[in-house]
Amino acid sequence: MAAVHLDLVLPCLDEERALPWVLGRIPPGVRAIVVDNGSTDRSAEIAEAAGALVVREARRGFGAAANAGLEAADAPYVAFCDADASLDPAELPGLLDPVLAGDADLVLGRRRPTSGSAWPPHARFANLVLSTWMSRRTGVRLHDLGPMRVARTEALRGLGIRDRRSGYPLEMVLRASAAGWRICEHDVPYAPREGRSKVTGTVRGTFTAIGDMSRIFAEVGR
Repeated sequence: MAAVHLDLVLPCLDEERALPWVLGRIPPGVRAIVVDNGSTDRSAEIAEAAGALVVREARRGFGAAANAGLEAADAPYVAFCDADASLDPAELPGLLDPVLAGDADLVLGRRRPTSGSAWPPHARFANLVLSTWMSRRTGVRLHDLGPMRVARTEALRGLGIRDRRSGYPLEMVLRASAAGWRICEHDVPYAPREGRSKVTGTVRGTFTAIGDMSRIFAEVGR
């Protein structure tokens, strides 16, 4: 793993409590790109002190932050992960291996909750609905939208993902499938996050995300 240069994009909005643990779990050979999406806490300072590349994206939205991180990446491989300590960056080698071996083009981390509080029922239900839709559209049995994921950097840029809100992860999967990419899943532990999620922390936020993703299903060609 140390010989492979992988950039890890971490979209970040007020995650000063989680970042020390997240950045401390980065495997050798991986560079952290923390995209500050308008934090009002010390997230950016903590990331810089830990040696991460900090990119500032003023336009609010997960997709805007993720795209800014992708544009800043210069490694041959790129990964994405939430910065809230719910996912462990130490799991990245397991996601990267199928890409390195030529067995997959996009690997999604299938979340396996470590406790009942890690995944609220409304968020779990929303993920089940989205996974069912994704499976039907892609022809691949998928169980999770997979916030932790790995792909080749230039190939991912070439997909032309346009969404800049919460539909970004879904659009990536749908465009990858339409381009003939091989998509697979790899199990990763999923722990309770630090603080409340900006998307799935409330029922309203969850269903707003579903609305965004319904739009992506309609916009991205079958």
